Amino acid sequence: MADLSSPATPITILIVDDHQLMLKGTMDLVQEHFPEAQIASAQTAEDAIALIQNQVFDLVMLDLSIPQAVGTPAHTDHGLGLLQQVMADYPHLNLVIQSSTIKALIRLMPEIDRHQGGFTTADKGLPIETLLTRMDWSRQGLSYTKDLQMDLEVKPEWLEVLNLAFNEGLQDKAIAQHLYKSERMVRHYWAKIQDALGVYPEPGKSIRMLTQIRARELGLID
Repeated sequence: MADLSSPATPITILIVDDHQLMLKGTMDLVQEHFPEAQIASAQTAEDAIALIQNQVFDLVMLDLSIPQAVGTPAHTDHGLGLLQQVMADYPHLNLVIQSSTIKALIRLMPEIDRHQGGFTTADKGLPIETLLTRMDWSRQGLSYTKDLQMDLEVKPEWLEVLNLAFNEGLQDKAIAQHLYKSERMVRHYWAKIQDALGVYPEPGKSIRMLTQIRARELGLID
């Protein structure tokens, strides 16, 4: 079993999760295994960044699907935005991403690759012992991102096209206007996206729908 406790200086841990029962259960389990740890919690991206800005944490455990502020709906984009800000402002902070939407992290792979602190992932369905081990690895400055597909290169403009098409419901003409590109360039993006995802025409099937399915499987869209 991982051992995060220290007899000299208790470690500080921040746990970010909007689900009250999940948050309490995680805090209780972590506190039980590491009784010397000082544990703080947050349920929104705004509260989490405020705590990080005002307190030094040895480890931050973050869910991705969280609200931006109190009273707003939970969304993966809020957790990704928080993570992106934290990695930019605190490049040495040790992070554990505990989430049921781990694959969405592929959207931030360049930032994750540059992050200098520990960085590990743990699906919410994993046993507690595995989670505790990933926490210990991150605190040691180690990385564990095997849950992500590392060999997929997706350009930012491709992600924007996927988001506008499948999350915003825009047609190619509207996508082109939003990106200040020609419709021909948008069609070029689609061709590149589909090639990168391994999606090709199949008789009787919509290639656009196949693209949506594959992009969702890989965590590129929600």
